[in-house]
This record gives sequence, structure tokens and C-alpha cells, in this order.
Amino acid sequence: MSSIRIDAHQHYWSLARNDYGWITPELPVLYRDFLPEDLAPHLQKHNLQGSIVVQAAATLAETEYLLGLSDTTDEILGVVGWLDLEDPNYREHFTAFNKHPKFVGFRVMIQGQPDANYILEPSFIEAMRFFAEKQVPVDLLLSSHQLDAVVKLLAEVPGLRAVIDHIAKPQIAAGIIEPWKSQMAAIAQFPGIYCKISAMATEADHNNWQFSDFTAYIHHVIDVFGKERIMFGSDWPVCLIAASYDDVINILLKSLPESWSETDNAKLFGENAVNFYQFKGGNK
Repeated sequence: MSSIRIDAHQHYWSLARNDYGWITPELPVLYRDFLPEDLAPHLQKHNLQGSIVVQAAATLAETEYLLGLSDTTDEILGVVGWLDLEDPNYREHFTAFNKHPKFVGFRVMIQGQPDANYILEPSFIEAMRFFAEKQVPVDLLLSSHQLDAVVKLLAEVPGLRAVIDHIAKPQIAAGIIEPWKSQMAAIAQFPGIYCKISAMATEADHNNWQFSDFTAYIHHVIDVFGKERIMFGSDWPVCLIAASYDDVINILLKSLPESWSETDNAKLFGENAVNFYQFKGGNK
């Protein structure tokens, strides 16, 4: 398989669907529809053959919508959906989604929960063990103050195949690196865990960020996860709150180690995403 360049994390939405409660007129940059034709020019400019589109609403209907959208364009390489793990029928929902050739996994939205320790409840751990046994890719959306719960979860489910979205959203604007640094090192000890280098500008000062704000965080993720378990994601269009698509690419490129090679780039911008999500038939 020739090397493919991928944006491993972005979103589409249609406001008329009414399941994006967090997108309000108070976020004017995001308060409109974002669809494949809007992303296409950015993918073409940066020689990206396609993307992984990730759920942005906690509804089964939105996952069905994204899977339907993926049928209309080759540039959607995979869909990361959503499952209600508190629903007794979550395995049936997973089985139904998994029949679609572009369904590549689902995302757990820890970020919005008042107490991250809900992921340590026996029923949640049981669900994670089920997906770990099947080696189903799981995206984990969280903020850095919730990392301790994730470290404990992985101790309970060490075989989980998961990716930490957005480098776990450290406090970049405040320049705080611990305990995020130590906790990410602990998470990286589990061989099935990857990390998306994404959504960093939105954690920085939206109007006054500098490229140097991100270097220490990016270098640490590369150091602990290695070159085989990291992947680029734009988090477009959410990134537009703080940075353009070009900015997001440049933030990453300007922070890579001097020794970084084209082989390393191929892994970061595609090969690792293919390995993690294990694309099924029907994808490029």
C-alpha cells in the first residue's frame, strides 16, 4: 500500500439536524454548516487524500448521518461514531454500525462529564473490556484534569486499543505542563494507546498564541508515544476558533524535532492512522 496522507480528526455538521446543542450563535465562526465540500480545498492544498470524521453530537442519529455522508464522498476514509454505553443495547448498536465499511470505531466523551471517575464504574469497565477483546478502536475525549481517571481505567483494561484526542487538552494558555506530562508518560506505557496531535490552538490563547507555545507539549508526546503511535488531526472546523487550517499544519511542522525525517512524516500524517483504525474494505 502506497503511503496515504490523512487528517485523522475533523468534524462535519448540519445545524438543521438540531443535535449540536453546544454550537450556538455565541460561536459565530462555527454556527453554520460544515460539509465535505468545505474541507476539500484544505485537503487538496496539503496533499491529504482524505480524513477521519469524528462524531460531534452524543446521538446515534448523528453517527448514522455521518455514515450516510461517507457514502457520498471518497474523502471520508472513516467515521468515528458514538455509542451510549449506558444503554443495555450498546452491543447491538455497535454491531449495526460495524456493518458499514467506513465505520472505524467510536468516541467516549469524558470531557463533558462533571466526574471523570464514571469511567471506573463496573459497567463502563465491562464495556471497555468487551471492546478491548475485539480490538475496536476507541477515541477518548478528555481534558488534562481528567487524566488520572484514564490512567486508572487503563490499569483495569490494559489491552484497550484507544487514542487520546487532542493530546488530552493540556493548559497551554497558562503554560502548565505538570501533572499532564507525567500522566501522559504513564498512559503511553500501554502499548495499545495512541495520541492525536490535534486541537492545540484552542487550548492556547486564541488571539495571541505563538508557535513556541506548543513545542514542549508536542516534543513530550513524541518522546513518550514514539513515532509509531502519534497522528495528525486538524480538529477542523473547531480549530477555526483560534487558528486556520494552514496554522494548524504549521504549528505541528514547526514543532517537530530537527531529526524528523520524511519516513517519520509519513507515519504522522497517515500510516499510523491506518494502523490504528484498521480501515476495512471500501476505503482507499
